[in-house]
Amino acid sequence: MATKALPPGSTIGILGGGQLGRMTAMAAARLGYRSVVYSPEAHSIAGDVATAHISGAYDDATALARFADAVDVVTYEFENVPEATVAECARRRPVRPGIKPIHFAQHRLREKEFFRKSGLGTADYQQIAGEGDIARATALPGILKTSTEGYDGKGQIRVHSREDLFAAWDKLGRRECILEALVDFECEISAIVARGLDGEARCFPIGRNEHRDGILRATAVPSGLPSAVEEQAKDYGLRLAESLDLVGLVALEMFVTRDGRVLANEMAPRPHNSGHWTIDACATSQFEQLVRTVCGLPLGAVDLLASSRMINLIGDEANDWARYLAEPTARLHLYGKGKARPGRKMGHVTYVMPRK
Repeated sequence: MATKALPPGSTIGILGGGQLGRMTAMAAARLGYRSVVYSPEAHSIAGDVATAHISGAYDDATALARFADAVDVVTYEFENVPEATVAECARRRPVRPGIKPIHFAQHRLREKEFFRKSGLGTADYQQIAGEGDIARATALPGILKTSTEGYDGKGQIRVHSREDLFAAWDKLGRRECILEALVDFECEISAIVARGLDGEARCFPIGRNEHRDGILRATAVPSGLPSAVEEQAKDYGLRLAESLDLVGLVALEMFVTRDGRVLANEMAPRPHNSGHWTIDACATSQFEQLVRTVCGLPLGAVDLLASSRMINLIGDEANDWARYLAEPTARLHLYGKGKARPGRKMGHVTYVMPRK
C-alpha cells in the first residue's frame, strides 16, 4: 500500500453512518476531500452530508468491494464493525486504523490485558466464564460486564457479593464476562490521541467527564486537575497509540482516584463523544485530525483556544434548540436524527468561554 499523502480531491470511505461519521465527513469536506459512507441502513445521517452512501450488510462482500473500489482510504466511525469487514476492505484499500485496535476494543477482557501489557494501570479485574470463576472471584464489590457488545452502560451490572455475582452472570446469559473491581474515584477523564503515518503523535487537552445512567453527560476543558495527573493521562494515551501502531485516533477513558492515581478504563479507536468540544474550542478538531491522519497529512495543532463545557443533548433535550441558539456562548450541533428517544444522543452544545 502507498504511504504518501492523499491530496485534496481524494475520497475517504467511512464504515458506519452515525454522528461520528457525519462530523468526519463534514471535516473532510472542509479540507477538500470527498466521503463515501457504508452502513447497513438504507439512509444514514452521515450519508446526508457525504458524497455518497452505500447500503449493505457488514458481511456483504460484493457491496464492500463496491465501496472499497469507490474510495482511496477507509476508516471507521465505531469500533463494533466486524473484524472480517475491516479485513475485506483492507484487501483493496488501506484501512486506518486497521484491525488491531478494534480487535482489542471489541472485547473488554482482551482490552484490559492489552492495557496492562502496554504499561497502563487498571482496576483489578478477572474473567467470569463459569461457576468456578464465580467461586474464586475476588474483585468484589465490582461491576460485571459482558466481554463483548456493551455500550453506553448496557451489558453491565453492579454486584456486591458472590450471590449478586451469580445472579448477574445468570441475567447476562451466562456468557463470558469480566468482573471489574469498583474504583473509589474522584473523577473520570479522557485523553484523545492522534498518530500519523510517520509515527508522530499528539494528545488533545485532557477532558473531565461526567456520566449519567452510563451515558456521557458533559465534558469540561481544562480539567482543573493537577498537571502531574494530566501528564500521566497524556502519557497513557500516547503509550496506547504507540502500542497499537495506530494511524488515526484513539480515545482512552480513565479514572482518577482520590489518592491521585490514573487508571485506564476503556478505549475507542475513533473520534469520541468527549472530544466534541474540539470543534469549537481547539486549534484542530478531532474530526479534522482524523482526516489528516488517514490521508497522511501533517497533524494539526492541539492548542486550547477557549475554556469549554460540552453537554450532550439526550432525547427531548434537543427540542430546546431555540434556547441554545439564543445564548451567546453556546455552539449548537444537531445530528439530523429523526425521532428523539430516551437515551438517544440527538446532538450536543458546547459553551465556549474565551481564555483571559
